[in-house]
Amino acid sequence: MKTHFCIPVSQQRPDALGGRYTLYSVYLDGFLFCKVRYSQLHRWNEQLRRVFGNGLPPFPPKFYLAMTPSMANERRDQLEQYLQNVTMDPNVLRSNVFTDFLKLVQLDAFSIPTKKASLDIFLPDGRSVRVEILTSDTAERVLEVVSHKIGLCPELLGYFGLFLIRFRKEGKLSVMKKLADFELPYVSLLSSEAEDCKVGLRKWYMDPALDSMLMDCRAAVNLIYMQAIQDIQREWAKPTQAQRQELEALQREDSQAKFLELAREVRHYGCMQLDPCVCDYPEPGCAAVISIGNHQISCRITLPDAQTRDITFQMSRVRCWQVTFLGTLLDMDGPQRTLSQDLELRFQYSEGGRWQWFVVYTQQAFLLSSCLKKMVSEKMAKLAAENPEMQIEVPEPGKSKKYNIQQSQKNYSSFLPRMNKIKTAEVDCVWGTTKEEGL
Repeated sequence: MKTHFCIPVSQQRPDALGGRYTLYSVYLDGFLFCKVRYSQLHRWNEQLRRVFGNGLPPFPPKFYLAMTPSMANERRDQLEQYLQNVTMDPNVLRSNVFTDFLKLVQLDAFSIPTKKASLDIFLPDGRSVRVEILTSDTAERVLEVVSHKIGLCPELLGYFGLFLIRFRKEGKLSVMKKLADFELPYVSLLSSEAEDCKVGLRKWYMDPALDSMLMDCRAAVNLIYMQAIQDIQREWAKPTQAQRQELEALQREDSQAKFLELAREVRHYGCMQLDPCVCDYPEPGCAAVISIGNHQISCRITLPDAQTRDITFQMSRVRCWQVTFLGTLLDMDGPQRTLSQDLELRFQYSEGGRWQWFVVYTQQAFLLSSCLKKMVSEKMAKLAAENPEMQIEVPEPGKSKKYNIQQSQKNYSSFLPRMNKIKTAEVDCVWGTTKEEGL
């Protein structure tokens, strides 16, 4: 599956010889990931080709004359497509030449040296586990370290992930993003710029039935048990009164297996809930609370007359979706040159025999997109298990593998900035039509 890489902005910088070069700001899941020059990416591509040959996506060619604005836009679009496409090859993703370069540019973007550091990883019940790491350790490595410390079986790592989580007042939390395996948690945490942001460990699957795969590992059961309790307390999962009473009795008995068995019957159990947002259904400007999981998108919508309506969209009837950036450029003179996070996600849904677009305005649009991708991959894995003759090669938990169905695979998702709503303050700041098509 493609990764949510985009290069929405670039800058012209003076070099040591009196000339100028272009610095590209690369964003991952809506957060600034690194800043790189074309020459850095070009050398990286050459290193990758020495290892993987010509199977890599095409890399933008060099220009030996001064670039026009249209040429600069085209190059940025091509670099973005390259970053998105090169991450589709699982062999590339797991290679040292891939991760070593991304480590370097992440550290360099925020002027962080490689050194020993302590990092607190927060568990679902609010407790934290402190691990000793290097600032250059990837999320995959940090997950291995923390799992070893809490006794989580190594073969179950793929069912869990590290997330940037913002802890708000009154015990509320917001999941900002899931950290990609090649991201550096120490760097991502320092660069998040959000107050009360922490790195948290949570399960990373959207089908509650997958709980059954973890029941033989005590540490895994403890984690999903703690998360289930937390989700019920924060009203992400919504038991009936009878279910709540029975769950409380099982919790007092510390009967974790029976608690989880009953919890899987609770509405929205195992779902990711977004912060309150705005949607355009059934009319523009409606407030909404969205939960994603268990093969569906559930929305509690508040109408302008204050009445509420519960709507459920089944993933089997979702055709595609796209994320669009709507914001303005912020911090024009600052070191990080950040972007505002005004985003929308729209998905096309079959209702009444026709396709309709449902639009959600949320800062968590990329997280929502990641959850939708996860549900699609889990559905494909289930289909492959039920229909071996389809010969669909699906990812093992925690390990990416390429699907063997490229000819029939849909283009589910994309990323598009909305040009007429983007404002810039400098002539040397370039925006482009950045698209991420496919998964």
